[in-house]
Amino acid sequence: MCGIIGYCGSRNAAQLLLSGLKQLEYRGYDSAGIAVVHKSNLQLYKKAGKIEILRAIVPDILEGHWGIGHTRWASHGKVNDINAHPHTDCTGKIAICHNGIIENYTSLKKRLDSENHRFISQTDSEVIAHLTESFYEGNLVTAVKSTASLLEGTYGILAIHVDHPNQIVGVRNGSPMIIGLADKEMLIASDVSAVRAHTKQVIYLEDSEIVSMNSNAYEVSNMRNQPINKKIEVISWKLQEVEKGSYPHYMLKEIHEQTESIPRALSGRIDEQQATAVLGGLNMSDTELLSVKRITITAAGTSFYAARVIAYLLETLARIPTTTELSSELRYRNPVVEQGTLYIAVSQSGETIDTLMAVRELQRKGAPVLAISNVVGASIAREAHGGIYIHSGPEIAVASTKAFANQLAAMYLFTLKMARMRHMTWPEGKKFLKHLLNISNQIEEILNNADKIEQLARKYCKAKNFLFLGRGINFPVALEGALKLKEVAYIHAEGYSSAEIKHGPIALINPQTPSIFLVPDDYLYNKILSSMKEVKARNGSIIAISTEGDTQISHIADDIFQIPKTEQNFYPFLTVVPLQLFAYYCALELKCDVDRPRNLAKSVTVE
Repeated sequence: MCGIIGYCGSRNAAQLLLSGLKQLEYRGYDSAGIAVVHKSNLQLYKKAGKIEILRAIVPDILEGHWGIGHTRWASHGKVNDINAHPHTDCTGKIAICHNGIIENYTSLKKRLDSENHRFISQTDSEVIAHLTESFYEGNLVTAVKSTASLLEGTYGILAIHVDHPNQIVGVRNGSPMIIGLADKEMLIASDVSAVRAHTKQVIYLEDSEIVSMNSNAYEVSNMRNQPINKKIEVISWKLQEVEKGSYPHYMLKEIHEQTESIPRALSGRIDEQQATAVLGGLNMSDTELLSVKRITITAAGTSFYAARVIAYLLETLARIPTTTELSSELRYRNPVVEQGTLYIAVSQSGETIDTLMAVRELQRKGAPVLAISNVVGASIAREAHGGIYIHSGPEIAVASTKAFANQLAAMYLFTLKMARMRHMTWPEGKKFLKHLLNISNQIEEILNNADKIEQLARKYCKAKNFLFLGRGINFPVALEGALKLKEVAYIHAEGYSSAEIKHGPIALINPQTPSIFLVPDDYLYNKILSSMKEVKARNGSIIAISTEGDTQISHIADDIFQIPKTEQNFYPFLTVVPLQLFAYYCALELKCDVDRPRNLAKSVTVE
């Protein structure tokens, strides 16, 4: 979660660090700070709150050409200035920034207390600074390595020492870290967004790798002091892709970008002649894919709901038994891995710690794992057997929208490939592709009527509770709609299968609790209508997301938003868009921070 950045070069470090932290805002944070060294003087500035508050206390004339910065998302200790990073040691010569959680910090702190180290914060991270001090004997790299060897948990650490001009030491274990290579200057950060403005050349550190860098060179080694040659990658994202342009918020921009991002996910991956998908990154032969007898998809949050949509699709079209597992549960459940089972890990950032650890646990048991990820070079993508990049482009708003759509697009292609190898005929494959290729045009039709969703948001945004109800392949979309409303508008919402309301949730129905029904013209249409009538009989308010031309729904629903007609398996692409817009406009009406909701982070890299 949080973010780190370091810089060494010839430019003003303070201003560059502040700009880099600004690019990391989307990851979520509650305080920020920088440490810059000038003439053996460690200059430390940190404040609770937004980066603008920190910027206001940093002098414009602050000198220094190397330093580190941090945005904190509180896990240990309250949100205040003292607990903000960077943290220093007793001498005031060492400063560190830390992403992650140190699980054994209590025992380490007791040891350091007995050695008369003075702690001033409530954080787990401060032990890193004091441990580094205790191991320091003139070599900062050695001290950081010795410190890391004692740490249990996840971490991405940057360390500087005033007696080592222009040097930054970084080490990672479970928390992402990249090196940015520029002309006579070096950057290091938790995210490519922090370095994109300065370079396109990056190196991804792996777990248990440590880097020592200055403005002219870097050295990467492992914990056994063995040097490691690293491959230089090129960032493909353009700077303008992370700017809002004419949109007031990133979330709205990214909802609208779905019309561009979905075709990008499909581009170059369709074989029209054979009516199938071409997915070279799977690193599995057709024979290996054909031998798959069962699939388990693991993910968290929005990615988990995308996974549940695909589970329906794979069973319906490819006739492969498919289950979904929350990554956080799968990792600790000692899963039984059977021969013939393929695992798929889904993560927008590719750094979601629960999903990454689930992948490692599965691989320890010999399971093949494919990754569905947006970020090229992310940990999950690198460690998996193969996979599919979703190519949604950078997603800055904390609440995921276009990444959900692109995860679906990528996995719809995977489903097509698996289905064509089994029971799907050539004409059925052609029909599938026809509907898939038309989805972005149909989303554009919905977006052209966004003002109607805005009117519904104004009408209903004062409600304290919502129910989101769907069935079949649209049930996970109802779950995702409820999540979006909770995330950005802070309104309590629950998603259910509409068939399940009579098994308990119907007790919640009253005129002040609106129900949003997803009721496209699929094979469950009449079943959903029956559930709507049950709600209406109890004076519940109903908003219906229905299909163009539906005339029955108007006799039941209080308000209706209609989406274009498509084949029933493709409705999740369309039913989710009004729900994304509804959450956005409700948040707007309630004056919430749409792009950076409270307590949330974009990339969840702590358990």
